[in-house]
Amino acid sequence: MTDELLLAILARPELAPPDDACEAERALHASLQADPRRPVAPDELAALADPDAGENWRFALAFRDRLLAAPTVEAAYLGLVRAGRIALPPIFLNQLVHLILRNALDGCDDPYTLRAAELFFRPQRVSTANEAVLLADAEVIEREEGRAAASPLVAMLGPDPLTELDVLADDNRWTYWSRSDAFTMALNVGSNARSRDGLARAIEAWLRHLLHLEVAVEPLPRIDDRDWRWFVGLDAEATGIGNALWRGEALSEDAASRLLALFRLTVRDSMRLEPRLRGRPIYLLLAAAPDRRVVMKPQNLVVGLPLLEGAVA
Repeated sequence: MTDELLLAILARPELAPPDDACEAERALHASLQADPRRPVAPDELAALADPDAGENWRFALAFRDRLLAAPTVEAAYLGLVRAGRIALPPIFLNQLVHLILRNALDGCDDPYTLRAAELFFRPQRVSTANEAVLLADAEVIEREEGRAAASPLVAMLGPDPLTELDVLADDNRWTYWSRSDAFTMALNVGSNARSRDGLARAIEAWLRHLLHLEVAVEPLPRIDDRDWRWFVGLDAEATGIGNALWRGEALSEDAASRLLALFRLTVRDSMRLEPRLRGRPIYLLLAAAPDRRVVMKPQNLVVGLPLLEGAVA
């Protein structure tokens, strides 16, 4: 755990003292910039005039202390997600996922895999047209919608901001490198098989890096297995849809339309699985919420696989 990482947490806009911040808040921020590992006494937080600032600092310092107590970023993440309820704002967990994937995908030169990996830590917005199912960074889209809302005419007549983004394809894949940090490229998980393959490769790398688990992940058009025994929802919506299917319920047309991708996961060393799952595939589901957002929960892959106790990293 480096001081640079801790300083990056302090650089979050939620922690930067605003113009009207009290002296206690400014002093706290400045002292931690000078020594990001120093202990902070409860009375220092109690002295902050703004209750919201105090709450932000409590979350941030609890997160920092969890990081400092772990030997690595990966260990800190595993400790958090295995503990059950995660009492942290999603932004902090997403920062850890981003860092871990930077390690897991070091040396990867496939833009489809790298763009698909953004789903692990960046919420997406969905747009569908014909066979295309486009995923675009939700923050980018919402920022563009905010600009359009400032002009009633643009809001009424302007195009969908998502459809205005470049969609990753073979003829423009080389441009991904110059815009990866801006998150301005859309991913077609509907009619571009390479996008679904990219997400499969990202899932493989995630499990290999975090759990030392070798798996093969294959995109599927549908699940034909009448004896499917296990699934993992890659997000809350997919978990709900998977549970309904598990109970034998018929999906509504709306729920079926929000199911974006299916995968079959096979664990190469089946002895790491619970006995009743050995030799059987595990299915993965990805879905969109009714508001057209996709919020992937990569922790479900860590805690949701039927691995034997003691058989995980």
